[in-house]
Parts: sequence; structure tokens; C-alpha cells
Amino acid sequence: MFKFSDVIGQQQAKDRLVQEVSEGRVPHALMLCGPQGVGKLALALAYGRYLCCSHRTTTDACGACPSCVKWDKLVHPDVHFMFPVVKNAKRKKESCDDYLPEWRHMLSTSPYFDLQQWTEEMDAENGQPIIYARESDEITRKLDLKSSEGSYKVVILWLPEKLHEACANKLLKLLEEPPQQTTFLLVTEASDQVLPTIVSRTQRFNVPRIEEKTLSDALYMRYGLSQEDSFSIAHLANGSLLKAVDTLRTDKESERNFKLFVNLMRLAYQRKVRDLKQWSEQVAALGREPQKGFLEYCQHMVRESFICNLHCRELNYMTRQEEGFASRFAPFVNERNVAALMEELSEAQAHVGQNVNPRMVFFDLALKVTVLLRR
Repeated sequence: MFKFSDVIGQQQAKDRLVQEVSEGRVPHALMLCGPQGVGKLALALAYGRYLCCSHRTTTDACGACPSCVKWDKLVHPDVHFMFPVVKNAKRKKESCDDYLPEWRHMLSTSPYFDLQQWTEEMDAENGQPIIYARESDEITRKLDLKSSEGSYKVVILWLPEKLHEACANKLLKLLEEPPQQTTFLLVTEASDQVLPTIVSRTQRFNVPRIEEKTLSDALYMRYGLSQEDSFSIAHLANGSLLKAVDTLRTDKESERNFKLFVNLMRLAYQRKVRDLKQWSEQVAALGREPQKGFLEYCQHMVRESFICNLHCRELNYMTRQEEGFASRFAPFVNERNVAALMEELSEAQAHVGQNVNPRMVFFDLALKVTVLLRR
């Protein structure tokens, strides 16, 4: 695990990283940027392992040397992690080191995960994960120690956009003048939210979306799907393994949202106001988060239905069931009403977030959709 061969796709990125090592051009601070779920953290882990490996090949770490054995268990003494945590005084968990067992378990399960999944792994409830100021002092102390393996010291900083400002400011000197043979690997989901002073001291490394066929093959091999379903989900995921896996997990929720959307559009077109009132009561009975998710789904379907009119299937990202409905519904979403429909859905989503009475929000939305579909 944690080798280049374990990273899904990204062959050009792998080749470039390997080439940098072979040419002795290892940057002191590399920031991996790209969409969520494309394998940035997996690449950082594989690169860090490759740097530490004492018998690396021309393409990957050997997997057998003492360094690789330690990497397998994520206990390499020259590898350090920084990641967002939530302080928990009752459980005496206040730093990254306190959460290392959970972190190792998360990585061992799969290096493809997001902040929400990590928050659930920490059992953080409503806490907001952050990288606290003390972490910079801890990493400075660790890097002052001599390398136990006589090779690279690697710091993997996951989500630098979550750095507390005090922590970020303390890290600046380390990033600018790190100890010899030390590499910082920063993995960000939102590079525009990282402090400019941090960004300016790193080398940017863009990680693209996973190619559709590569993702489809991975879903077929890893999840036992049919080739047809693998291709359909890979296309829908748009190059993100996380989105593909999320599609597999949320079939029931997606089915509910699809039915609610279809009912709204059919009843609105038929102008069945009494039935629309019942529909709004049904949606109002859902919790706030499912309501927000449904409205986001509606925006997705309106957008995809509008694109359907272009007759370029490769531009659409829908399931076969959604495609079947959109092929008939698309003519009713056009340049005269698409912007207004999206605006009303977005406004309803904002009102739900502001705790406006959901019965009023959804019935008002239904009536406005009734008018807009006739444009």
C-alpha cells in the first residue's frame, strides 16, 4: 500500500515525480492541487515512500527494504503528518499525534477520503477541524532530530487551507529554509484558500481528474460492478473516485431525490396546485440537510436537462434513469427560463439554510416553477 502502483491513473504525474527524484530536483515544498477525489493524498504518500526507499526502482518503491516495511504500517520515524483535528478535552485529544491511530486507520482503509469522512472518523460531532498553532512547534521539534534512516525526512500536510494563521506564520520559516533533505508535501482541496505566504514558498503541482476509462476499470476491478455500470458511474463521477464511491453509497437518497424532482416538474407543468401543496408537505417533512441536498440535486438536473438540448451526450453527467427522463423533459428547460429556474432553486436553498418555514419555501418554489415551465 502507498506505492505509485496503488494510485489510480495519474501516470503523467507519477512519471514527473519519479523523474524529479532521478534528476536530483526534489523540491523542499510541493503543493499538490486539484479536484477532490483525484488521488492527491495517495500521490503524496507514494512520493514520500519513494523518497525514503533505500532500493527504489525506476518506477516505484521496492516494497521490501526496512523503510518500506515501516511505511506499510505508517510508523516511519522520518515521516510526519499534519492534518486538521478537533480538540476533545474529555478524551484528551488536542493534537495530530493524539489522533494518529485514527489517521493511520483512515489511510489504511483508503487514502481517498474528504474532510467530512475524516471528521466522522475522529467522532468530532459538530466541531470544526483545524490545524492548531502548536502543530508548527511540534513539527519543528521533530525535524530537529537526526534522520533515523539517513535518508529524506518527509512532512505530509493535509489541507493547508485549514491552518490556523498563527500556525501558518510559524511554518513560513521552515518552508523557506527547511533542514537538509527535508520535503514538505502539502495536499490541498482549495488552493485559493491557502495563505498566499504559504503558497509563495511552495512549488505547485497540479493533479488532473482521473481519466474516465481508468476510473471505469478501477470500479470494475475493485467494486465488482458490471462494465456497463462501471462506465456509467465513472462518467457521472467526472474523474473523482470519491464521487464515484459516493454514488454507490447513496443510491437510496438519489432515488428519492429523482422521484421528488420528477413529481415536481410533472405536477408543475400540469398546474395541479392541490397536488403541489401535498408535494411541498412531503418535502417539508424531510430534515434540513436532506432538503438542501434535494435542492442541489434539482439544480443539477435542471443544468443537465438544459445541456441535453445541445445533443452532446459527452457533456452530460447523469445516470441512465435520469437520462431517460431528461430526454423528454429537456425541451421545457431553455434559454428563456433556465437562469430563472436556477435562481429560484438557489434562493430556496438559501432560505432552507436560514430556517425559513419549509412548507412556505417549497410551496412557493412549486408555484414559481409552474409559471417558469410555461415560458
